[in-house]
Amino acid sequence: MGKPNRKHRAAKLRAQLGDVRFLTGEAEQPTAQEVGNAVLAAAMTAARVGAGSKTARGDSGIAGRFADEVAESGLPDHIVGSGVDLAGRHVIRRVFQHGWLPGDVHEAAARRVDEFAAGFLVDVMADHVRPFTAETMDETWVEQLDAIEARVWWSDSEPFFGQWAAKHMLTSREAITTVIEALALLLLLPELELIRPLPGSARPRAGVHHHVDEKVLGRVRGLLAKAESTSFPEEAETLSAKAQELMTKYALDRVLVDADTPAPDLPGARRIWLDTPYVDAKALLVDVVAKANRSRAIVASEWGFVTIVGDDADLEAIELLTTSLLVQATRAMIASGQDTPDDGARSRIFRKSFLVAYATRIGERLAAATAATIAESPDSERLLPVLASHQLAVDAAFDALFPQARNRGITIRSAEGWDAGRAAADRAQLDARRPIGR
Repeated sequence: MGKPNRKHRAAKLRAQLGDVRFLTGEAEQPTAQEVGNAVLAAAMTAARVGAGSKTARGDSGIAGRFADEVAESGLPDHIVGSGVDLAGRHVIRRVFQHGWLPGDVHEAAARRVDEFAAGFLVDVMADHVRPFTAETMDETWVEQLDAIEARVWWSDSEPFFGQWAAKHMLTSREAITTVIEALALLLLLPELELIRPLPGSARPRAGVHHHVDEKVLGRVRGLLAKAESTSFPEEAETLSAKAQELMTKYALDRVLVDADTPAPDLPGARRIWLDTPYVDAKALLVDVVAKANRSRAIVASEWGFVTIVGDDADLEAIELLTTSLLVQATRAMIASGQDTPDDGARSRIFRKSFLVAYATRIGERLAAATAATIAESPDSERLLPVLASHQLAVDAAFDALFPQARNRGITIRSAEGWDAGRAAADRAQLDARRPIGR
């Protein structure tokens, strides 16, 4: 390409961005930084246009048009690749500073963009944490990065973008379009509460999490799996009762031991992502399980997750039990529709009412079981003030994170669904419930 033509193409690339362009300067060929700014501008435009959609994702048309402009500009691959790398690092840093964790980004991507864009974001996250050692990172970060298999697989001898595109056999246009869509999603993510410290940041006891003993968890998980798989309610009830007994004994012992320690665990927080549909109804189930374990929960319906605040070991049990109950509730809801010839039993109104009733009844069962367990404790007089102090600490942590939190009701429009949901909750197995302490 001749020098005048190359200059023309570069100018056209800058002009494409209109009033939101980030490119500056009069260089004949944009620098990597200018290309990175152009990528950011295109992603911002795609995010702004796509923000009004129900799926809250970047506009693919804008992403494609920008990719065409880059392809026609004749820019060298290493300049484009370096610019994309810079843009990705900038946006992911902003997202993490706004409270999102690696697992959260991965969950949001799985719901809003395709597998190539989601994979690109996993790699961008792996690149972001490269400067930090595991010792300087919160345990939750390490666990989530490992869970999504965020690994640096590429060479530093050339820009990551080109190696990523080649690995997935994407054309230049396809790769740039995917990147714009991925970054647009990140730009659409709202600012969240910082529930875990950022990599490299030091906070007292930030890296120390108390967990349920692995032997106890292993036995509970085994009982839970058997309870979910059996088709015999009596067998499931026996299995769940044993799991509940194990967790309750562990909880009683742990809360009393912690009462004697000079520096008990500070309340922590984690997010549980829920599948659509009926997110609000499923979030209610998380809420009642959290309350039974002296934790607090708040839902972000638009994005489909619930944040729970409590001691780390309690949060593990809440997630374990919630997962089991959601499996049981969904299975019972589907079976109820199949067993009833009336099409209304398979309607959205019926199913939402079913799940709300199920969650409400589970909450009642858990509250009653918690009260009974405390009453039967051989050291209940000592236990009660310890539990009260524990709850105050959790409430204070929750209020600090969510000072504007408000309760919200859910409308029930199917009496049949409500009755069926309560009946199913009475049959549910409270496998991994941990009613008190940790």
